[in-house]
Amino acid sequence: MSKLNYNPDVLSCLANLSNDEVFTPPQLANQMLDMLPQELFRSPDTKFLDPCTKSGVFLREIAKRLIVGLADKIPDLQERIDHIMRHQLYGIAITRLTALMSRRSLYCSKDASCKYSLSHFDDADGNIHFDEILHTWQNGKCIYCGASQEVYDRGEDLETHAYDFIHTDNPNELYNMTFDVIIGNPPYQLDDGGARASAKPIYHLFVEQAKKLNPRYLTMIIPARWYAGGKGLDEFRDSMLNDDRVRCLVDFFDATDCFPGIDISGGVCYFLWNRDNRGKCTVKNVKGKELNEMERFLSEYSSFIRFNRAITIMDKINTRNEKNFSIQISSRKPFGIETNAHINREKKNDSILIYAYPDNGYISKSNVELNKEWVDEYKVLISYAYGERGDFPYLVLGKPFIGEPNSCCTETYLVIGPFANRRICENVIAYIKTKFFRFLVLLRKNTQHATSKVYQFVPLQDFSKPWTDEELYKKYNLTEEEIAFIESMIRPME
Repeated sequence: MSKLNYNPDVLSCLANLSNDEVFTPPQLANQMLDMLPQELFRSPDTKFLDPCTKSGVFLREIAKRLIVGLADKIPDLQERIDHIMRHQLYGIAITRLTALMSRRSLYCSKDASCKYSLSHFDDADGNIHFDEILHTWQNGKCIYCGASQEVYDRGEDLETHAYDFIHTDNPNELYNMTFDVIIGNPPYQLDDGGARASAKPIYHLFVEQAKKLNPRYLTMIIPARWYAGGKGLDEFRDSMLNDDRVRCLVDFFDATDCFPGIDISGGVCYFLWNRDNRGKCTVKNVKGKELNEMERFLSEYSSFIRFNRAITIMDKINTRNEKNFSIQISSRKPFGIETNAHINREKKNDSILIYAYPDNGYISKSNVELNKEWVDEYKVLISYAYGERGDFPYLVLGKPFIGEPNSCCTETYLVIGPFANRRICENVIAYIKTKFFRFLVLLRKNTQHATSKVYQFVPLQDFSKPWTDEELYKKYNLTEEEIAFIESMIRPME
């Protein structure tokens, strides 16, 4: 095909524009539609709702399928289009601009009442609505989405980002009808007014609200960070993992495999929820062109294991009933000292070494508020947060190092230990550096933060000796295939 004939889908181009509002590529939209029973597209009675439409790609691709699927039942093309547009496809836009985009995608006109619209409506909105509503503030936060009043209580000329679908106690009031399919790619987060550009996830609110409408099928694409809970996601995680109506979960550990050019920490996933059909979930791991598929219950482990190929590894480890490594990990702020604590660059008579970011220094021992007894002990320190971008394999964790006696640290680090001597610390570090150790951490770590929880799958060892991967693979009787999977996911830590 010559360059002159190249005619890209504009919605594919839009999908690569921004990390803030992630637009769905048409190819991905169709992969999600492929999960649905295809007879839905051959019925003139099936009703579809996108409650968070941005580019209109889902409604457009559904329309294409319905136009083909209803050809026998409604032979006249214009009559068929009119029926589909007026009685089968509905959307709620997230902003005024996306409302115009969605109408342009579906009706070929931003004004559904004009002569250029594929189907003529009496009003400009057609079946794609947008209402500029306000947040409901209480104690500086929106009671529905948790947005910060300081950030989002602003002038009429700016978007409120008070999304219609989740700012109501009764979503049935938005449309007085029953939907067979709810599908979408909701907004992922809002600034909650916290420190360091803190943001509150909101995508789960769209999923929960959609379930209140009791559709036959629900499918949405959302960040995968909910696997680990936290940040208001614990209840949602428990609900999803214990809901046997989630019949398919497609997981992308690397979000760029799903959204080219878009970096989403922890990856993304899309799922199919089937109201009338319960059972095991088909979990599909996608990495590049590789696909691994397994039927299993999502609630099989205390924390969701996203990689199918890790299940047999975990089963072998669990048969030994060993304690887990998390009991050696301190809580946040191990010495009660914040990151921005005042640190001296020169040692004074009563000061101790403090490990801090970006530079170490000295601090009075009287400033240690917690675990004072650890100051004089040997210990291992490791970064509380470690993020990395790019291709596999991953390091997963920052490099651990020995904290000498007469030292402490800021909340930049967690403490492992303390231990009786330097040799034990060296053996602990040798264990952390193994691919085996960091692979098991990876199973729990979906964000850059590494609290003690992410170490719960790691078995505790005898640290009177150092450990190597070869010894650990042999101890847990791992197969060549299982070893190869670990090796493919984790790179050496020099």
